[in-house]
Amino acid sequence: MPAAWTPSLETLTARRDITHAHFVPGDTVVIPTGVADGHLSGDVMTIVAPSWHTPTDEDGWRLRNPKGGERTFITAHPRYMIHLSRHCPDCLIYRRALEDYVLPKVPSASGSFDCGWYSLTHLNQLVHRADARGGR
Repeated sequence: MPAAWTPSLETLTARRDITHAHFVPGDTVVIPTGVADGHLSGDVMTIVAPSWHTPTDEDGWRLRNPKGGERTFITAHPRYMIHLSRHCPDCLIYRRALEDYVLPKVPSASGSFDCGWYSLTHLNQLVHRADARGGR
């Protein structure tokens, strides 16, 4: 991670206004988590089913990571996700805004790194730094 980077720099996700109904089971989405070679990078997942997102006390989605691993299934809030499986103007606008905000702050030779925007709770709930609350 570049020395000048701090995870708190990304504030767009917390302000994103996207409804639960924007996504449906079967959609392929990406959750941007970092930067790789001058581009946003993230985890590609498939939406499986509705699921309560405890960190925000709002409707979320259960996601499946096709790579499997220790955390094959997690729950995420809709504002964390960007459509990959279909052309979606709302998601494209958000992705572009995130790129415009983040990429100029990252040195071009910084390689690949996780930006530290998210963590996982003990219940496998993905939570953005802006949504993190004590005890959850």
